[in-house]
Amino acid sequence: MRLKSSAAVAALLPALLLGTAGCGGSDSGAKSGPAGHRPDPKGSAAAPAASGAPGAPPAARTPLERAALVQGDLPGYQISAQGKNPSAPDGQPQADKKPCQPLADIMGDEPDPTARETVNRGVGSQKQLGLAVSASISSYSEDDAKRLMGRLRDAVAACGTGFSATVEKQTGRYTEVKPAAYEADGDESVSWTTVAAAEGVSARVHLVVVREGATVVRLMALNVAGGKSPAEVPHEVTDKQLEKLRANAH
Repeated sequence: MRLKSSAAVAALLPALLLGTAGCGGSDSGAKSGPAGHRPDPKGSAAAPAASGAPGAPPAARTPLERAALVQGDLPGYQISAQGKNPSAPDGQPQADKKPCQPLADIMGDEPDPTARETVNRGVGSQKQLGLAVSASISSYSEDDAKRLMGRLRDAVAACGTGFSATVEKQTGRYTEVKPAAYEADGDESVSWTTVAAAEGVSARVHLVVVREGATVVRLMALNVAGGKSPAEVPHEVTDKQLEKLRANAH
C-alpha cells in the first residue's frame, strides 16, 4: 500500500493523528503535514498551553495536558499536538454489531463516550519510515475506566470475524481482530490487531489500551508507508507516556 493510498484507511481511524507521519526531519510537529492541521474538536490538545509551548501559564494546563507527550520527550520521534488527519471525520463511529461497539468507539475522538477529558497527540517515527502512532490519554471515574477495559476484552473475544463502523457517513470494515501479546506497565492493559479496509486498500493496525488508576492511555499504530512489516506500538512510546502520566498525576 502506497503512502497516498493510506489516506483512505486513515479516514477510518478518526483518532489516528497522522500529522507527523512521514515528515522525516521536520523541526516542528505543529507545522508538519502537507494538508496542515485541524484542531481537536474539544480544543484541549490544540491549545498552546496543552502543546507545551514556552511561557504557557501553568494554571491553564490540566494535569492531563501536562501529562501528554510533547516534542523532545522521545528522541527519534516527532510529536504533534494538532496533528489530526484533516480528512478524518469527527465523533464516535457506530458499529454494525452491538458487541463490537467498544472497538468502534476506541477508533473515535475519545476511547468511549464516558471519557471526561481526552488529550490527543500524534507521534511520527523518524526511525521507521511511515510509522504513525496516535497517543491519547483520557480521564474517567475509576469505575468507568475499569468497565471500559472489561468491555474491550469482551469485544476482542467476540469480534474476531470483524465488523463495520460508520462515522459521518463514512463506513469502514475491520477484519481479523486478534489479541496481541504486549507488556505494558499499568494497572491493566489490553492489546489487539485488526485490518482496516476502505476503497480497495487495507492496513493492519495495532492497538494498546492501558489503565492507570482512573486514566486510560490509548495507543494506535499504523504504517502509512506500506510494506510487509505490520506496525506495532513502540514500547518506548508506551513507557514514556505512562512515566509522564505518573509524574503529572496531581
